Amino acid sequence: MNASQIRQTFLDFFAQKGHQIVPSAPMVIKNDPTLMFTNAGMNQFKDLFLGNSPIKYPRIADTQKCLRVSGKHNDLEEVGVDTYHHTMFEMLGNWSFGDYFKKDAINWAWELLTEVYGIDKSRLYVTVFEGDKSENLAFDQEAYDTWSQLIDKDRIINGNKKDNFWEMGDTGPCGPCSEIHVDTRSDEDRAKVDGKTLVNESHPQVIEIWNNVFMEFNRKADGSLEKLPAQHVDTGMGFERLCVVLQGKQSNYDTDVFQPLIQFIESHTGKKYRENEKTDIAMRVMSDHIRTIAFAIADGQLPTNNKAGYVIRRILRRAVRYGYTFLNIKAPFLYSMVDTLSSQMGQVFPELSAQKDLIKKVVYEEETAFLRTLEIGINKFNDYTTKNGKKEIDGATAFELFDTFGFPIDLTQLMAREQGLEVDMKGYEENLKLQKERSRAAANIEASDWIELIEDDEEEFVGYDHTEARVYITKYREVATKGKKSYQLIFSITPFYAESGGQVGDTGYIQNENETIYITDTKKEHGVIVHFADKLPANLHGKFNAHVDVAKRNAIMSNHSATHLLHAALRKVLGTHVEQKGSLVNEAHLRFDFSHFAKVTEAEIMEIEQIVNQKIRENILRDVKVLPIDEAKSLGAMALFGEKYADVVRVVTFDPSYSVELCGGTHVSATGNIAMFKITSESAVAAGIRRIEAITGKNAEQFFQKEGEQLHQIKSLLSAVDPIKKLQQILDEKAVLEKKIESFNKQKAAQIKKDLIANQVANGNSIQFISVIDIDAVDAIKTIAFEIKDQFENAFIVLGHVSNGKPMLTVALGKKLTDAGFSAVTLVKEFAKEIKGGGGGQAFFATAGGTDATGLETAIALAKKQVLG
Repeated sequence: MNASQIRQTFLDFFAQKGHQIVPSAPMVIKNDPTLMFTNAGMNQFKDLFLGNSPIKYPRIADTQKCLRVSGKHNDLEEVGVDTYHHTMFEMLGNWSFGDYFKKDAINWAWELLTEVYGIDKSRLYVTVFEGDKSENLAFDQEAYDTWSQLIDKDRIINGNKKDNFWEMGDTGPCGPCSEIHVDTRSDEDRAKVDGKTLVNESHPQVIEIWNNVFMEFNRKADGSLEKLPAQHVDTGMGFERLCVVLQGKQSNYDTDVFQPLIQFIESHTGKKYRENEKTDIAMRVMSDHIRTIAFAIADGQLPTNNKAGYVIRRILRRAVRYGYTFLNIKAPFLYSMVDTLSSQMGQVFPELSAQKDLIKKVVYEEETAFLRTLEIGINKFNDYTTKNGKKEIDGATAFELFDTFGFPIDLTQLMAREQGLEVDMKGYEENLKLQKERSRAAANIEASDWIELIEDDEEEFVGYDHTEARVYITKYREVATKGKKSYQLIFSITPFYAESGGQVGDTGYIQNENETIYITDTKKEHGVIVHFADKLPANLHGKFNAHVDVAKRNAIMSNHSATHLLHAALRKVLGTHVEQKGSLVNEAHLRFDFSHFAKVTEAEIMEIEQIVNQKIRENILRDVKVLPIDEAKSLGAMALFGEKYADVVRVVTFDPSYSVELCGGTHVSATGNIAMFKITSESAVAAGIRRIEAITGKNAEQFFQKEGEQLHQIKSLLSAVDPIKKLQQILDEKAVLEKKIESFNKQKAAQIKKDLIANQVANGNSIQFISVIDIDAVDAIKTIAFEIKDQFENAFIVLGHVSNGKPMLTVALGKKLTDAGFSAVTLVKEFAKEIKGGGGGQAFFATAGGTDATGLETAIALAKKQVLG
């Protein structure tokens, strides 16, 4: 079977068992504060396990794209080094929400593996939970009894809590699990060592293939377990590992999941896979990482310098690094692999094909930028080893190369070995540990258990129609973020909109006759609307009047509706290739990211503004419908890649021929309420992604008032009725004067150079050209230094001057002096102490600035005493 057939067979099997086949959720998670990426098949069903969402299908199956870059067996730096772990992988899964349980799950798993896929039963082993006295958890007798009817009892292995009790996190649904392991070794090896002894021992050929988790408990924040009201099944089977078994391979990378990508690398580098360990690792890294990068971008996550974006950028840079170092790839290459990946997986994951051009553009630009950074890092390494003279690369430098320049520690070690040096690994590990601790501290949120005051099945959101409501608190808990204590409240009903889809959460207050509690933010957690407050009411059981901050909500609604009008205008002016790639809507402004491969011109911006403002003046009534998603799409509603939609969606329309979007946000009742729209900036976010920021309503009015005031002041200052004509005249005169100054400085620089050469002084093995010079033109001074340096190979040049009252020093060295180990950087830093400053540069040219001009002559005198060689 090829990979596509293996995947489809799984889905077809469970469809026949009454399962609803659902699409993969996005790999990038946008509305879960606890996760950046989908790291398990069950993530998209967390709300169902927690009982926060209604169960539409009691049986579900899918293939889920997942990403793991940390945790047990998932350190990023190990991916590619071995042959069986990955960053992005597919998880085949089947779920039961309060329907079937252990018996059916186990029987169907065995049927699929042995009867449908035809895996040799003698190669399979299973584990069951042995129980845990400390948690008062019993041996999983039901799982054992079920397996006993299918497999020899000596192939059933008791597993401890570490291996056979699955937990979603520190809190939440959990339960015993039963793993299925397969022994893929040769018959000869199997005869020598019993496979049973290798289960869960990290043997690369005796691997876990499927895990059946039986959700029976809920882990509370105090560590205790309570029974769930309903029992669930959550299974996950690694798709790539299954392909290894069914295709008779010894490595995931030998299957047709990865081979097309590896063969593409072979054909373009001239290297052969399995001929050299280093190049093999590089090919595995690149073929693994391009999958992660492409799927993340398709799901809307661009490489950035923080959070999820930083993870993607780090993965991309690691792939570039390996190609650069071990495959001699010195130009962008990863982007060219996207076509192969799309042809492989685009049918199962259509977002890959639809976003292919954007993915290639983003990856190309990222590669280009990082290749420049890589060169700088290599130069930094070489500069360090040249100057330092030590036998060891210190831990701080090794960590800087890793953190700033993307060098994996093994690359730094390799480069060090080539020069006969060691790396201070203890110091490196200490720096790495400190960084991880800082990251954990920044993200650490301690939450106590929810305290239930009133049993309530569902918290109803009434905020589309009301900004006030009579509520009571059903649950609350205490949370601590960076040591600051606050509270989270859940209401019976709520008018507060929870942050979602780029729109910020509402604020306001709840009030009764005795007190007022301010709501500082509103977010969603596992499908539940959570209200943030700095203190608790004195009477938690009382009734409250909930009030949304109406002025803030109205401003947010204006900006949100304006993003819909803007989106439509962008597609009208720039083309239908424009798609939303991110947004932020708050009370102050709106930010809208979209796909487009060129800067939006001033003329285009003006046209876009005119269209949006025309739609505002038309005072188009908002139309909202709740429809099945297929019907919504048939009306022309745009679904965004990287978003997960329910079967029934909310469609917001401002004129069916202009703007129809799937949207759960709050909006103005008619476009006239927006009043005014003004674009304040247009910029690039990443390759192929542009960003527009804009304001509406009162903020736009104030913007134009300020511009009017500034224009009035300009007219007064220029004493001109036509300020543009007057400014142009001034600019023309300025250009003429600048040319005269430039000509004067060239003549003056030529004379200074002539005087310096005439007054040169031989000192040791160098010729000194040292003086305070009277010229305030940095470029001219640099030209003087470079021309003398190039003319005299043993030149030692130190020039001092004053610029805008600040002392400046320039040091340049001829080739013979730099070859002898002298550095302009070291010298300029020493001289700069006299002017109370500092500087830097390169070995042959460096500059410094200071604050004490009276020390300039002392610095020059010190330089004249310096003997080089």
